[in-house]
Amino acid sequence: MKNIDLNVLRAFFVVARERSFTRAAAQLGVSQSALSHSMRGLEEKLKLRLLTRTTRGVSLTEAGERLLLKVGPYYEGIASELDSLSALREKPAGLIRISAHDHAADTILWPKLKDWLKQYPEISVEININYGLVDIVKERFDAGVRSGDLIAQNMIATRIGPDFKMAVVGSPGYLDANGRPATPHDLAAHNCINLRIPTHGGLYAWEFAKGNEALQVHVQGQFILNTTPKMLEAAIAGYGLAYVPYDVAEPYFFGGQLRSVLEEWCPTVPGYHLYYANRRQASPAFSLVVGHLRI
Repeated sequence: MKNIDLNVLRAFFVVARERSFTRAAAQLGVSQSALSHSMRGLEEKLKLRLLTRTTRGVSLTEAGERLLLKVGPYYEGIASELDSLSALREKPAGLIRISAHDHAADTILWPKLKDWLKQYPEISVEININYGLVDIVKERFDAGVRSGDLIAQNMIATRIGPDFKMAVVGSPGYLDANGRPATPHDLAAHNCINLRIPTHGGLYAWEFAKGNEALQVHVQGQFILNTTPKMLEAAIAGYGLAYVPYDVAEPYFFGGQLRSVLEEWCPTVPGYHLYYANRRQASPAFSLVVGHLRI
């Protein structure tokens, strides 16, 4: 049977249990005439009489008794589930999936969320490390993290981190043996550790800027890797130069394992932003995560 309004069914079950239009109308917050009209409409759709109206009250016909006994429990289950969904709007709970670069995960997401999440045991956060330009809607992520200059115009974005500087780094042993490049063009004579970008199926071009000059350099080398930590590891091992965020290499400068080159050419990159599709009815869990990450 099509087009049976759940609200009308609910009204029928209240009438059936109360055996009174007066009490049912008061419980439902409607007039007796409106309730009576709804019941007649339900009977007309089913082409069955469900209620017998008398001066003493209301009794159920055989069809009415069957509807109450057979369908009533299913309706109660639906109502219970709808109530539980409503509760999700009111309390922070559920899984929030975020796609991010490992640098963003290590320097922003993990530091900000690791202790804060203990306050909300019913919120789960999945951080998926991905260097590609992920379609978060297609891949069913709640949000993604990208540098501020890479956000699609149809996305909502909120800044979660400061701008950061890039660096070209190499081990002392490698630089002593091969010399320090003076300009980005000198990288053609060096063994460079490449980064594979899965979305484009190619290698990441190193980006440089000095004054009004900006350029991208495609480098060559023995190693092609797909994560920043592995690139650092290869650079420390003396396999060549790596292009990485300055802050992840900085501890190795102090330890003497790495040195920085081309400092005046290395750009400052727009800080990370959390981006997501328009969510008019965002869950409390998602709103809390966004609010906590925002700067």
